[in-house]
Amino acid sequence: MKKQRAFLKWAGGKFSLVEDIQRHLPEAEELVEPFVGAGSIFLNTDFEHYVLADINPDLINLYNLLKNEPERYIAEAKRWFTPENNRKEAYLDVRKTFNESDDTFYRSLAFLYMNRFGFNGLCRYNKKGGFNVPFGSYKKPYFPENELVFFAEKAKRATFVCTGYEESFALAKANSVVYCDPPYAPLSNTANFTSYAGNGFTLDDQAKLAVIAERTAFDRGIPVLISNHDTMLTRRLYTGAQLNVVKVKRTISRNGAGRNKVDELLALFHSKK
Repeated sequence: MKKQRAFLKWAGGKFSLVEDIQRHLPEAEELVEPFVGAGSIFLNTDFEHYVLADINPDLINLYNLLKNEPERYIAEAKRWFTPENNRKEAYLDVRKTFNESDDTFYRSLAFLYMNRFGFNGLCRYNKKGGFNVPFGSYKKPYFPENELVFFAEKAKRATFVCTGYEESFALAKANSVVYCDPPYAPLSNTANFTSYAGNGFTLDDQAKLAVIAERTAFDRGIPVLISNHDTMLTRRLYTGAQLNVVKVKRTISRNGAGRNKVDELLALFHSKK
């Protein structure tokens, strides 16, 4: 089966790891994702139901709009993809309006536009909650119409919720499996890309996630798969899990030469009961 791409560009997205993650995800009726991101795992698996959570309200509002009003959303979004809008001034104007607006429909349209016309598909906010990704300078940004249609159809099987990871674990049931794609643990003290959603995912969060995953698997009997960088820290955090290593090419470095393969850890917490 051909792999299905997400309609959003996403730094750290899991499209290249889909087969590895599919292979290590235990069977269940429902998949719960506390960090859904662009949704590559959702789009390339076949569970009866999905609970897809993210702490970013812009992302979840967009997904709910696309689920509930697909034709309207796709038709309106398409109108933004013009040569006139592919200028730095136009982009910065949309970004400014987005940051001042609380209109969900406008913000959802602007979010897709900025994702495709902004730099490298980054999703980044400043401490005041303002979206601050610079203009991308692409020749002709792609309008992902087929990907939007596919997502909207698949979304009929999904519930989208804007919650933190602790709350989303509580939504998992006995027939669920949980897949976690948290912001990466840093490879070094300087490589700390933590401004997603405006509230950094700290080392304490990395540790807390591991504890919750372990409890969910061993106390509640719900398996949990986590993907992260393969480092001494993550190996220490996931000592209770079955560990598998895969190679993946990074694409968020500004410097093309810096996009080498980094080992990715897939940690499966699974009760032996």
